[in-house]
Amino acid sequence: MESISTINRVFRKSLILRSIFKFYEFIFIIPFFGFLTFFFFIMMFIPLLIFGNPIARFGGMLWGKIIMTITFVRVKLVGKQNINPNQSYIVVANHQSNYDVFAFYGWLPIDFRWVMKKEMRKAPIMGIFCEKAGHIFIDRKNTFEAIKSLKDAESKICNGTSILFFPEGTRNDGKDLLPFKKGAFKMALDLKLPVLPVTIRGSNDVMPPNQMQVYPGRIELIIHEPIDTLKHNDMDSLLIATRDVIQSVL
Repeated sequence: MESISTINRVFRKSLILRSIFKFYEFIFIIPFFGFLTFFFFIMMFIPLLIFGNPIARFGGMLWGKIIMTITFVRVKLVGKQNINPNQSYIVVANHQSNYDVFAFYGWLPIDFRWVMKKEMRKAPIMGIFCEKAGHIFIDRKNTFEAIKSLKDAESKICNGTSILFFPEGTRNDGKDLLPFKKGAFKMALDLKLPVLPVTIRGSNDVMPPNQMQVYPGRIELIIHEPIDTLKHNDMDSLLIATRDVIQSVL
């Protein structure tokens, strides 16, 4: 896929189209996004308490797909055949923009929990929902607390449930990967679970770094072959192997 899709390039070059879409974003997308998020929280909070994560997964999938639809962003899933639905994974992905969240919720065909910075717990509506859905909050400034949070999360990984990490810790510029943190790889080795590398491409063009502007376009979600942790004796070799796979298609 080209770094910027054709529709994205057209919008960037046309002042008229950008102005029209900006108006559409202001009068419809922003209010509807707020309403949709609040609606899903209210409608699914009680069922979430009763039935657990399957409700959260279904709601998250709808939420992600609706947001992509109203902002004219298409998502292409590549490599679905590399997933065994009965296998738990440590999913490791690059992080380009806020739109990564919508893409993973809407199109990643596995049951997963996020690992996210603890500041997200304070986000209105979303923080409470994520906590009740079983996602994991870690304090990146406190190594001891971060390790404890990941240890507590290990009990949630079974029967096809996976944990999703953005090991860069923050969004990159869409071109080069940032250094990977080791938490995901330590968990994979401790639990002897395969690492599932995932590359996301194009989300930095849909929502460029340091901007809240959205551009119509296309995102690719590329699922690579799992990496067997039994073939790696230490975190560094597992980290490098995973990073190389993700980088290979950027």
